[in-house]
Order: sequence, then structure tokens, then C-alpha cells
Amino acid sequence: MSRKQQLLKRHRRNKRVGLLIGLLLLVVIGIWGAWWLPLVLGVLAWVAHEAWFADHLFYAPNEDYQYRFSADAEVARVRFEGNRLRVDSPLQAEATLVLAIQVKSGWLGRFLDPVVEISAGDNTDRQAFERGVNGVRYLNLSGWAPALMSGELRLRGRFCAVQGAPRLWAWGTPDYSTQRVMVIAPHADDAELAAFGLYSQADKPWIVTLTAGEIEAEHYQHMGLDPVEASRIKGRLRAWDSIAVPLWAGVPQAHCVQLGYFCLQLPAMRATPDQPVASREAELSDIRLFRQFNPFPLPADADGLPTWQNLLADLRQLLLTARPEVIVLPHPVLDPHPDHICAQQAVIEALQGLEWQPSTVLGYANHLHDNDRWPMGDAGAGIALPPLFDDSLELWPCSLPLSQALQRDKAMALGMMHDLQPSPPFKRRVRRWLQRALAGRARSPYGENEFFRKAVRRHELFWRL
Repeated sequence: MSRKQQLLKRHRRNKRVGLLIGLLLLVVIGIWGAWWLPLVLGVLAWVAHEAWFADHLFYAPNEDYQYRFSADAEVARVRFEGNRLRVDSPLQAEATLVLAIQVKSGWLGRFLDPVVEISAGDNTDRQAFERGVNGVRYLNLSGWAPALMSGELRLRGRFCAVQGAPRLWAWGTPDYSTQRVMVIAPHADDAELAAFGLYSQADKPWIVTLTAGEIEAEHYQHMGLDPVEASRIKGRLRAWDSIAVPLWAGVPQAHCVQLGYFCLQLPAMRATPDQPVASREAELSDIRLFRQFNPFPLPADADGLPTWQNLLADLRQLLLTARPEVIVLPHPVLDPHPDHICAQQAVIEALQGLEWQPSTVLGYANHLHDNDRWPMGDAGAGIALPPLFDDSLELWPCSLPLSQALQRDKAMALGMMHDLQPSPPFKRRVRRWLQRALAGRARSPYGENEFFRKAVRRHELFWRL
């Protein structure tokens, strides 16, 4: 069982215990008070839970984030003068900048998202944190170097206070747009969620999608399809998405490849490398149905078997064909999705002994172990660093800026993805309405799916591996 599954299991157990205690209290109130009082209190408790306590947050907001960065990346002589942040050392304008500060929530910050506002002149960013936060957090100040060096950068807490001595780290950020970039997407839309801004600006980008993403096709069953038909049509649509949507960013179709392996089956394939692993829901053991839009043949087209060895052979041919200087793939520690972990492992295994090696490998995280809401805050805001509580690994962040026009293009690309189009379940829509009305959370202007809020941001955040 993964750490993500363990955290979710503990969360659900605690929730059941809390629900049982709450029901017992309501029964006692009903016995000793008016019969209607438990009904009213029950409805109010449910509303409060949905508005303020329904986030999947599997840690205490008063825990310090724990990061370890290279000592030579730390910037000396950083200080606050009032609400202005000052630094005496020179900084590169395009550097990735990370600021460690103590953020302490006010009482309103237990009901409304605490936000640190970053501003210089008319330029403003808002990076949000957990309700009730009281600990070390890491702001993303990438893009603010000129304002910081001129002494114009201001930080102000909204529903929270910024405290403690600040620490700043800076890393040079290469211009990846002039290099050959290959984005590895475990599923259609992972490349767009993580790296649309990066690959849309690259001169020679490649998008390689590993799985068809055919499972969980209830949306298509509601159209009258049986489960197998629904799974197959969903896989075909997402295979089409993985080839067609990058064209919106100018990626040639000849550089978009769908490998067609089956969703959530990569771990089983890796466990038995020579054994085919069929789809869970589509009643298929041949991957070629989902590879029909590919621009050229690949090794696994010969037999269509969903095996780990075939996946490695496909990846090796693609790596030798594209010869990417930069490979972008899921981070092996931060992103816990089993297909994402296996996608990273497959690429690293395929590179072993290969005559071509990339100069840079960047990791991304579209999912987290312990916070399903990250990046917190609104669409269009900056991306603060995610929660991390293990500093055994030295990390090297790389933050790339997205203009407003590029953010809109990214939102349109996500809107073309069939998996992000269905309306959320009724309960989730009610929860979001309550959160907008009572907790002050804004709706993304681009769409209902949560990824329109999480992914369309001021930055794209990567980690050099």
C-alpha cells in the first residue's frame, strides 16, 4: 500500500469515528431537548464540514514544511524592512527564487484561506496556504528579482501574519525553449497540466503519452453504452486528445505519440516484465486500438502485447528518434500516482545503456501524497512550494513563468481534454457552492474541473533530477 493510500485510509477511519461520535451527540440532544434540534444541528454540521473541513489534508497545518536546498544557492543578507523584502546580493532576472518564512494564521484564517500577497507597483500575486497554518512555508518569488533588488517588493499577510527571519534561495534557470524537449505523460492531459507552457515555447517539443486512460468511464455509460463500450470509447477519445491537443501549442503531429498501454496497469507490467497485462475494464489485451493515430510504427506494434518489455522498447526507439536534451517526467518522490511512478521508472530504465542521454531531467507533480488541493489558491495565482516533511533529499526547484496569454492558451488546451469536460458530481458541486458562499473561494473562470484552478497558474513548477 502506498503512502497516499495509507493516509487516505487513516483519514477515512478518523472521519467515520468522528461521524459516529457526532451522531451519538445528536441522539443525546434529541432525547434531552426538542425533537427538531438534532435535525437542525445535523444540517448545520454538514454545511460547516463541506464549507470548512472537507479538504483532503493529511497533516496538521501547524507542521513546518521541511526542505533541503544546496547551501551555495542561499542568498546572503536578506531581511524585512517593514513589509518590504530587501536583498543586497545581485540576482538574475529569470532566476528561480524561493523564500522561506513563518506564516501564522489569524482567527479568520481558520475559515478563509490565508494568503500572502506579493506586490510591486501594480503587479500583484497571491499565494495561499492551509487554513489554520502556523509554520514554515515556502513562497515562489520567481519573476520578482528586479523588484526585489530595487527594494520595491512587498509582502502582506491576509488572514495571516508573515513572521520570522526570511531565507532566500536562488537558482539559475536555463532557456529550455531553444532545446529539444520531450514530455512524458502517463495519461492524456498530464503533459498539459504540468508543462503546457514549457513545451509550447520549445523549438522542438515531443509529447509521449504512455496509457490510454480508458478506465472510470461512467460518463459514457450514462450515454447508454455498456461498461466495455464506454471504456473503449473513452480510451479512443483520450488517445485522440494526446495526439491532437498539442497541435494547439504548435507541436507537430509527427512529434505526438500515444503508446496505448492500459491505465493503472503499469505497476503490474513492471512486476512481471514479460507477461501481458490486460485492461481492467475494456476487455482488451491488445494495445493497438489506441495507437492508430501514431505518426510512425513502434516496436510493440508487431504483437500489440501490453508488457513492460514492449514499453521499454517503444521508449528506447522514441528516445533515439527524438534525441531530447530535456526530458520532463513525473517526480519519483513528490507524485504518488502509481502510473506516474512507473512512467518515471520506465524512462530511467530505457535510458540505461542507451547511446543518447539527455542533459537535463525535470520532474513534475500533478498529484501529492498529503494535500489534494495543492496548488492552493485561485487560478492565475503563483504556485508556492508543496508540503514536504522529509528533508533527506536535496531538491532543486525550477519555476518557469506563464504570461496571461499563455495561461489562457493552457486553459483552452485543458478544455479540449475529454476527461476534464464532464460536470463534477452533484455533491462536489454543492460543496464548491458552499465554499464560495461561506469560505470565500473563487471559481475558476475556465471550467468546473478542479484542474482548471490548480494548473492554470502564474508559474509551472519543476524539479531538476
